[in-house]
Amino acid sequence: MKILSFHPFSIYANGGGSRILRRLYQGREERVISLAIEYSNVDPPKGDIQEVVVKASPVIRKWMRWYLRTWAMTLREKTFRQLTNRRARQAASKLQFDVIHIVHHGPFAEALCTDQFSDKPLWVSFHDHYRSTVSSYDAAKLLWSKADRRLVISDELGREYQNSFGNKPYELITDGVYREEISPPAARQEQPLEIYFAGLLHLAYLPLFETLANALDILSKKGLSFKLILRATQQLPFLANRLFEVEYRNMTLDNAELKAELDSAALLYLPIKFTDVDFYLYSLSTKMVGYLGAPGSILYHGPMDSAACKLLLEWRAAACCGTLNVNDLISSISDAITNQKTYSIQAKRFVQDKFDMATIQNKFWQMPAEHKLS
Repeated sequence: MKILSFHPFSIYANGGGSRILRRLYQGREERVISLAIEYSNVDPPKGDIQEVVVKASPVIRKWMRWYLRTWAMTLREKTFRQLTNRRARQAASKLQFDVIHIVHHGPFAEALCTDQFSDKPLWVSFHDHYRSTVSSYDAAKLLWSKADRRLVISDELGREYQNSFGNKPYELITDGVYREEISPPAARQEQPLEIYFAGLLHLAYLPLFETLANALDILSKKGLSFKLILRATQQLPFLANRLFEVEYRNMTLDNAELKAELDSAALLYLPIKFTDVDFYLYSLSTKMVGYLGAPGSILYHGPMDSAACKLLLEWRAAACCGTLNVNDLISSISDAITNQKTYSIQAKRFVQDKFDMATIQNKFWQMPAEHKLS
């Protein structure tokens, strides 16, 4: 079985969607062709998976200021959308594959959902609610209705789409942790206590990080020592001249390097933005899944009714703060430090029960009987 994996980002980009796909395809890279829509004129990095890149028009260039980027985005999503869709179909028609796997994200997700490819089984992954992506109700409904397999990131999203688009069956397919990636829980670590965050950092997360910085300053005055490690983020001016150390590290896809960083951290910071209800109610952070296998404790910071927080609270696997109040976050940080081993033990039980990567991967690659290839 050969899969054509279609999505609006490179499979080797920095982001949760790319990470999920790399993990699902790990060890079977030769059975996958990635077809990626790229928005900039910079070519993405290469890896073991063959990737065909289609440039969306107009492409973003480094010299463009924010207003030119906004103008280009509007043209790309409206005026030139069908042109990019045609390019994606033309590229796909030249490739040999047995199954189409689409990630429903962005304005081009339904490009391959045409009669031209109707003889191929269609698998669709729904990682985020369509309202929190550059997509539409009609595109989500089309993909939900036509899909032979619906792979959702959470039960919350699956049930929401069943109510919105029809009572079709779905499967839970998300990121996971291999057994050998799980590190034993650790007791409280020596100071400075490392606080770790890795991944994309959108503007909506800045208030959470500023609250974190203010909380760490206050705790530093009380005698604690911290080192905040940020992997693959931009520089944050308000983190300068603090009472704690800040270290920025470049983006990497090296799993061994990332695991070593997770293993050395006392606290794994998991912020979820308060501003996007459709995101936090239905999506799960891939950071959360990776954090569950670490020896430290998770510090969740975001809406208490998010899909991620409800699971963490159910399993008692994290210290949780649901406000931007500095004193509330100080209390949660103190809780995470004091009960680090307890939270980590619960996280291991949680990840082994819900996010075993080998189980998830085998489930994904199991071709349904009605789609068996001759």
